[in-house]
Order: sequence, then C-alpha cells, then structure tokens
Amino acid sequence: EVQLQACGGGLVLPGGSLRLSCAASGFAFSNYAMSWLRQAPGKRLEWVSGVSVDGGFASYSDSVKGRFTIARDNAKNTLYLQMNSLKPDDTAVYYCAKYPGTVIRHSPQGLYRGQGTELTVSS
Repeated sequence: EVQLQACGGGLVLPGGSLRLSCAASGFAFSNYAMSWLRQAPGKRLEWVSGVSVDGGFASYSDSVKGRFTIARDNAKNTLYLQMNSLKPDDTAVYYCAKYPGTVIRHSPQGLYRGQGTELTVSS
C-alpha cells in the first residue's frame, strides 16, 4: 500500500522559514518523480513543485519560485520542501504526492497524494 506522510507544518511569521518532510513507503520511491501540492482554505488543489527521480531536476510554480526548494533522499525514502521568505498567501495544507511515472507535469491531476500537513503564515 502506498503511504505518503507529510509533517513539519506549523505557525510561522511572515518572512520565516520552515522545512516539510514526507516519509514514503509501499512503493519503489527512487523510481518515481515526486511533487508537493497545496490547498489553501476555499481554494482548489495547487501544484507547487516537482522533482525528478534522482533529484537532479526540479521545477516550481511561479508563486514559490526562488523561495521554495524541493529535494529528496532516496536512501531514506523521504521528500523535502524547504520554504523561505514565507508569505500569508502560502497558508495551506501541504501534501506530498507521487507521479505515476518519471515525468513531471505542472498539475495536481493524476497524482497520488497522502495525508497533508498544515502551514499557517501569520503575524
């Protein structure tokens, strides 16, 4: 059974930083591209970032480019999202998600996502 458990969310001041982690199990982690998605209150699920199977290629939505960094540790079956210069608009539930293969698409459709972790950016 595929399991993706995100953690590390919390309450952060604007301008602050936080790192999310996602523990993956139940599948060959190193064989799949991975992604972070988010859903803000009252809004649709949004694609945030994707990373290639070896971590050598990453892409980001325009809203987080230059502030967020996605990374993976295949030896630990873990996905990360380093978030800097956080803004109130980053407030959302964050999910890690598995692509169906190795191709990164800038859409949440077709991805398998696990349980999320909540981030609130507020003063």
